[in-house]
Amino acid sequence: MCVKVACVGGGPAGLYLSILLKRQDPSHDITVHERNPEGSTYGWGVTYWRGLLDKLHEHDPESARALEQHSVTWNEGVARIRDLATRRDSDEGFGIGRHRLLEILAARARSLGVRLEFEHEITEGNLPAADLVVAADGVHSALRGAHADHFGTELRPGRNHYIWLGTTKVFDAFTFAFVETDHGWIWCYGYAFSPERSTCVVECAPETWTGLGLDTANEADGLALLEKLFADILDGHPLIGRSCADGAAQWLNFRTLTNQTWFRDNLVLLGDAAHTTHYSVGAGTTLALEDAIALAAALREQPDLPQALGRYERERKAALLSIQSAARYSAQWYENLPRYMHLPPEQMFALLGQRHSPLLPYVPPQLYYRIDRAAGQLEALRRFKRWLGPRIARTVHARALASRK
Repeated sequence: MCVKVACVGGGPAGLYLSILLKRQDPSHDITVHERNPEGSTYGWGVTYWRGLLDKLHEHDPESARALEQHSVTWNEGVARIRDLATRRDSDEGFGIGRHRLLEILAARARSLGVRLEFEHEITEGNLPAADLVVAADGVHSALRGAHADHFGTELRPGRNHYIWLGTTKVFDAFTFAFVETDHGWIWCYGYAFSPERSTCVVECAPETWTGLGLDTANEADGLALLEKLFADILDGHPLIGRSCADGAAQWLNFRTLTNQTWFRDNLVLLGDAAHTTHYSVGAGTTLALEDAIALAAALREQPDLPQALGRYERERKAALLSIQSAARYSAQWYENLPRYMHLPPEQMFALLGQRHSPLLPYVPPQLYYRIDRAAGQLEALRRFKRWLGPRIARTVHARALASRK
């Protein structure tokens, strides 16, 4: 139905949408506009899970095969707490470098006839003439920002500080490390994304950040301190603060982005321009690609553009409810980390795996652990736990909304 499509933003969402639309109808005229030079992407590795890979094989087997071929996998998680470590089986996870992911998707899009224009910034003032304009330009989307009131954009900053780093230590499992300092806890998540590199995300509360002097340290001194704190898992390997020539790595506060509506006339939001979920659930890339799949399907099956965009928005908002809830509780779990750190490592790691639960914040940690263990053996208790958690979550959410009014 869309003869000419302008996709603003050359990230995973925009590139994958262009691939799907070209596969649906090779006559579509599709251009992806990216403001940065080709190959200058930020970031280290991204994670995804088997469920996404199965969907990608279904929708474009060629790019899915290349993606799987260049990914590393793990099926275990490791948690190191102080000087103790515990290991657990996990679902099959995948890591791939963001640069390699974009390289694969860009090559596939070009092979199908998509035009890729790099170093080409699009704003409200120079929108290309197109039947459909896709704002896939990220959390700081200029196109969304030009109509923020229409979209009902809301940004909610998190409490903790985090920094996205790389390392030459190749982790053999998804690795958590929690270190106690004189100023509170600091922790990291580490996972491999190539045979030579891993991602290492470091997080801490604001009082720990300032107490350790990380708020004023230059990059070299900050990395040296973090290497010392996480020496037990780095095994002498360095932390790397620059993934490309984009300046020093920065400490950030994660911001949760929501929009009341996702389209305006022929302009539609995609991926991080529409929504974000806390990085601790590792779903950002997955959700962006699933957005692209849903939008392509809606455009294929609904000949009227407003109706197609409305269908896409409804379907994706509904699909996001559970993962957004999980991300919200996951972020809160880390913001309340000291609540769980007195537990034995195996119990703490078990509750780390339960951090998405809406019930966990309202039950004493040791009691929750015992309930969870028992629920694994008693179906009736499992059903009660599944029933009670969402009800508590809805009550708390309703009270929070009422307090804002």
